[in-house]
Amino acid sequence: MNFKTAKSQVHSKAALAGFLAMLAMLIVLAFPASAQVAPQVKLRQLSTDTFTNQNTQHATEVEPDTYSFGNMFVAAFQVGRRYANGGSSDIGFATTTNGGATWTNGYLPGLTVQKGGPFDTASDPAVVYDARHAVWLIATLGISDANGNTVNLVSSSADGVNWNNPVTVNNNSSYADKDWITCDNTSTSKYYGNCYIEWDDAGNGDQIRMTTSSDGGKTWSAAINTNAFGTGGNPVVQANGTVVVPFLGNEVDFLTSTNGGKSWNSPGVISSISNHGVNGGLRAVFPFASAAVGSDGTVYVAWSDCRFRSGCPSNDIVLSSSTDGKTWSSPTRIPIDAISSTVDHFLPGLAADPLTSGSSTHLGLTYYYYPVSNCTQANCNLSVGFVYSHDAGNTWATASTLAKGMHMLWLPNTTLGYMVGDYIATSYMNGKAFGVFAKAMAPKAGKFREAMNTPSLGLYEMEEGEGTFVSSKGEQPVPNAKSDHPPYPYWDTEGRFPKENGVKPEVDRH
Repeated sequence: MNFKTAKSQVHSKAALAGFLAMLAMLIVLAFPASAQVAPQVKLRQLSTDTFTNQNTQHATEVEPDTYSFGNMFVAAFQVGRRYANGGSSDIGFATTTNGGATWTNGYLPGLTVQKGGPFDTASDPAVVYDARHAVWLIATLGISDANGNTVNLVSSSADGVNWNNPVTVNNNSSYADKDWITCDNTSTSKYYGNCYIEWDDAGNGDQIRMTTSSDGGKTWSAAINTNAFGTGGNPVVQANGTVVVPFLGNEVDFLTSTNGGKSWNSPGVISSISNHGVNGGLRAVFPFASAAVGSDGTVYVAWSDCRFRSGCPSNDIVLSSSTDGKTWSSPTRIPIDAISSTVDHFLPGLAADPLTSGSSTHLGLTYYYYPVSNCTQANCNLSVGFVYSHDAGNTWATASTLAKGMHMLWLPNTTLGYMVGDYIATSYMNGKAFGVFAKAMAPKAGKFREAMNTPSLGLYEMEEGEGTFVSSKGEQPVPNAKSDHPPYPYWDTEGRFPKENGVKPEVDRH
């Protein structure tokens, strides 16, 4: 059809309406719908890197964590990512106190030399709210180049905007890595008000270590060396006060404490891992699990896995759950795309809506993906998606696209690859999911343009009974499924971490 000619023939409102309807139909036919071509969600940029120090890459923001409580939501992330030796110029934050209508951002004070602190860089932020003590807490790692020391720190704030200088949590690890923080916010729990920090000591075989605070993060117990070895722990607290710590060992493993962190039980196994190595040189080396806990105490764990795809050409995101923190369901595939698709899914950020519970628990998942898994640095098309469930993960709605078209060279580089983060995060606020993630545009005037973004007003979810929800029920893993790369992180049977591709941990891990 000649659109110019057709338009000139429109002489009435009725004819114009008919023409517009025809035009809409032609557009739909020209661009057929698919699981990943839902309308792109309007985003809000939460922050920007304004540092100018010479030893890090500007303007970059990576690796967010989030937490919400009532109308408040706080995101924490690295700002000004360094190439080698880990960390960033400082840790940034973005906070809303009115349900996402407006946001305030800034940098944590007293942490790195850029903001009046003693450390060269900082890394691995994780944020939580302690309801009993009415305080926001951000756990970080302070990195000193002169002695190679890495120190566990916690910054606190009463309002999520004005932050105190950090307190030292622990400074006697050989090399602390991948810290995470959680608090017991169930008022009926025996350990209400306890907060817990987990990390692994990369200089000591990646032994998982734990510490507890019961005074709003002002003081912390001596670190406990657990009988677990791994990295990427993501602790959560069940409604009865049991602390569950999923982490990446030689499998997706977990450990628990039932006495308020005084002691930790021997680790158990959630599931084996079959993982596709992400292409394009992206820093997605470890398939870290993302954990969330429902208001009824059910723990949900998601990670990238290729067990449902013959030959392991790409990853799905899979989900396992536990009601008691001991026994876990067999992993099921989150049906974002068909098993036969070329899409590779990775870096999940899982959340459970605290306003829902039981079989009606709402789950939200933000994740990165390549539309075509078999790609290279030159042509990988990095995108971000979101998918949700209204029935505790039994069925899932059609995925939405949050961002797309990012190229590897738009991202800061590290010794482990181009970086958006080793993890990302999603949290629910007033029934709406806010995933926070790094979105990049083409560099301009010699600077990167990678910043934290979130859906402007939270992600819309259809009401119960509306829309199309799909299930992967009945799907079975491929027999003898295995990863398409050598096992990692290469922990031996005694839990030691003998090598990591021949590179010292302190060069790569943060």
